[in-house]
Amino acid sequence: MLSTTYFYLKTQRILREWLAFLLITHIWLLFFFTSSVAYCNDDGTHFVWFGCYTNKKSGGEGIYVARFDANKGTLTQPTLAIAARNPSFLALHPKLPVLYAVSEAPGLDGKPSGAIASFKIDTSNGSLQKINHQSSGGAGPCHLSVDPHGQVVLAANYRGGSTVCLGLTDNGHLKPASNEIPGGFIQHSYKRSGEIGINEQRQSEPHGHSADIFPNGRFAFVCDLGLDEVLIYKLDPTHATIQPHSSVSTQNGAGPRHFALHPNQQYAYCVNELDLSVTAFSFDADTGTLTAIQSISTLPKDVTDRTGFSCAEIATHPSGHFLYASNRGHNSITTFRIDESTGRLSFRDTVSAHVDTPRHFALSPNGKHLLAEGQKSNSVAIFTIDPSSGMLGFTGESIVIPSPVSAVFKPLQ
Repeated sequence: MLSTTYFYLKTQRILREWLAFLLITHIWLLFFFTSSVAYCNDDGTHFVWFGCYTNKKSGGEGIYVARFDANKGTLTQPTLAIAARNPSFLALHPKLPVLYAVSEAPGLDGKPSGAIASFKIDTSNGSLQKINHQSSGGAGPCHLSVDPHGQVVLAANYRGGSTVCLGLTDNGHLKPASNEIPGGFIQHSYKRSGEIGINEQRQSEPHGHSADIFPNGRFAFVCDLGLDEVLIYKLDPTHATIQPHSSVSTQNGAGPRHFALHPNQQYAYCVNELDLSVTAFSFDADTGTLTAIQSISTLPKDVTDRTGFSCAEIATHPSGHFLYASNRGHNSITTFRIDESTGRLSFRDTVSAHVDTPRHFALSPNGKHLLAEGQKSNSVAIFTIDPSSGMLGFTGESIVIPSPVSAVFKPLQ
């Protein structure tokens, strides 16, 4: 009787332990699965808008739209969404069917400065209708972003080096830069003290090249190619103003161009146009400070002749495991692996972009594909992304589009 009771109790204990093990394993696997594919839950069809340069040589007329199957990685032939002058860089409103574009075309208001324009999206076919535009305050606006709550648009002006902050109405219309409260427009100051980088023509004055807003809406990062600095501003979305907060220097002559934040928001990366490198930073979101931790080349060591080469775009993969950068002239895209414990990068591979002058590329929202845009080849090439290695594989598919230099995705409703 005793042995039977002992056997019964031991069996019950083993069964409870086994059930507990299965429960813990199930929870762990569920956590692992959801964390690994959380970014891959958007496999439907998307609109993709392409910002383009407009000129007689390329035949570009404005902003183009296509449909992208995020699961299959197929792209329809783009059609003209709206005619516009040099709408090179695009950004979407986070809540409304509104798209914004810089206009690298002076004279819209009878002034030498460029402009920022807003467009209403027809969600049935992706066509655009212009809402309004405002002056960018400086010449050559080349990059813009929208804060996560849809209150402001921030843009970088290349010529002369400046940053503008424009407020948005509740329906997404652009307001002019604030004149009542300082900070609607900030001119970058030249602080080299006579020291010029490797390219005197490109670094003899400030050149704002990108303006990105931190997800919490408190800070903004502006890359200035002429200063070899990433400028950090405090952002006040309520009053549509920015104020200088801190800055961090890259190596002399690097030419900071575009900026990418890691999904964990603890690290950030800047692609440097002039010396073909990426600078990695750690970021303290409480103090709003960047600290440089690494600089790494975007090209293999055996590429010694880099005449006419320059970097253009940078992006972190939604998983946080990989980072990509494009090389013009060499016409390639480089893959780095990210050490998520340190933020440091390790070079993995450089592959042909299958376009001429990849000024921009865009990752699909689910992280499965990359679209490389060739400014001079008038084409967009489609790549798959290996989920385990991050390596790019050319699908053999490309589409014709005049001088594409920007792309944004929005799911069909």
